Amino acid sequence: MRRITFTNTRGESVVLYNSAPFLITKLEGIGTPPADIHTQRSPYQDGVTYLDSYLEPRSVTIEGAVMGKSRAEVFSLRQTLARVLNPKWGPGILRYEYDGGVKEIQAVADGAPVFPDQYGETYQVFLLSLLCPSPFWLDTFTTSREMSYIMGGFGFVLRLPASFARRSFRRAFQNEGDVETPVKIAFKGPAQNPTVMNNTTGEFIRVKRELGDNDILYIDTSFGNKRVEIRRENGEVENAFHYVDLASTFFQLAVGENILEYNSGNDSTKTRVTIKYKNRYVGV
Repeated sequence: MRRITFTNTRGESVVLYNSAPFLITKLEGIGTPPADIHTQRSPYQDGVTYLDSYLEPRSVTIEGAVMGKSRAEVFSLRQTLARVLNPKWGPGILRYEYDGGVKEIQAVADGAPVFPDQYGETYQVFLLSLLCPSPFWLDTFTTSREMSYIMGGFGFVLRLPASFARRSFRRAFQNEGDVETPVKIAFKGPAQNPTVMNNTTGEFIRVKRELGDNDILYIDTSFGNKRVEIRRENGEVENAFHYVDLASTFFQLAVGENILEYNSGNDSTKTRVTIKYKNRYVGV
């Protein structure tokens, strides 16, 4: 079973399936995309030294047939296909359902649908080419976990003199994808210099700012879409990017288990931190 649904930025969709009205006959580009391998060579070196690999944008091509009950209906379906996949609308969402599950990816039509000179009274062959700027397939759902302080549950022998650090909380997050993935963080106050640490990678992000009881700090670590904002109860949104500690890293979750921890810089039990992310896959 394979079903493809493309939804454009206007919310219009077409479904391509193993039957009418949009029949899929050939699908390519859903596996691993091509990689750009970087190497360097020193004088008199045999071979080269490997540096890194980067995945190229993904290209998905679909061949199929528009199938209707009459020639008029075929032309109407052709118009629907061309309208929904109009490249002028920008990147939409390509949803792929197959026997192994469901994944989605951002995609934009690489030109209008092509209708070759292959048609009959009730069908018309079509060719689609889609460009996916990011090559990674994503889960259709967002994984969301909350970290918050929980009173009680621990007992220990107290020996004086003793010193205590500020209250913090940690939790394990599992990246089940094939590559590291960015996170979206919602840090609800109160907090002083709110900090979120990835103890697995040794990275952290700290914002040198005070959060009130109803302030929420939003952080997005996505490449090309990094964001640090404070939203207040009255609806005001403050750009807090310039408050980020210079030693901070807009970290991503490594593949496998990640131990994340937050520090609110105070003893409040009202602080809440929510981490959201989607697993990313190189192929399906």
